[in-house]
Amino acid sequence: MGTTNPTAMTDDDLLKLDRQLCFALAVASRSVIAAYRPILEPMGLTHPQYLVMLALWEREPRSLSEIASALRLEPATLSPLVKRLQAAGLVTRERSDHDERQLALRLTAAGRALRREAQTVPRQVVEALGVDMDELVELHARLSSIIERIAPHTDHGVPATAAR
Repeated sequence: MGTTNPTAMTDDDLLKLDRQLCFALAVASRSVIAAYRPILEPMGLTHPQYLVMLALWEREPRSLSEIASALRLEPATLSPLVKRLQAAGLVTRERSDHDERQLALRLTAAGRALRREAQTVPRQVVEALGVDMDELVELHARLSSIIERIAPHTDHGVPATAAR
């Protein structure tokens, strides 16, 4: 997007495609997720399924709503992903011991074993992107900071502004 002073830009400059934050983020997102695809495919995971597994590798059991909140997704969006992970034998869904209304997601032995294979994913992605690690760490920190300011985390994974 350059270092051009935004106040010196004309209205036409502001409407140029290459000046749009949304365009830069969309292209970057698609490109990064595409880098994951060939790395996750041998593991039998899609990128969204990988994110669910990451959440469970951090802590289990977790409710569907907890994972949805962590991933900032609606539980209804997450449910089909979890069903596919269950069909693949990586997770189980059981009624929570603490609240019968909640489903507790747990890793199976195969789901736990997959974690060892997944430990190579971050390095492979960095290599596939061909970007300096320090630059990626800085980008992650900046994006995380922006996300927290524009879409504060809520209990349901939906930004507060979207819930209105």
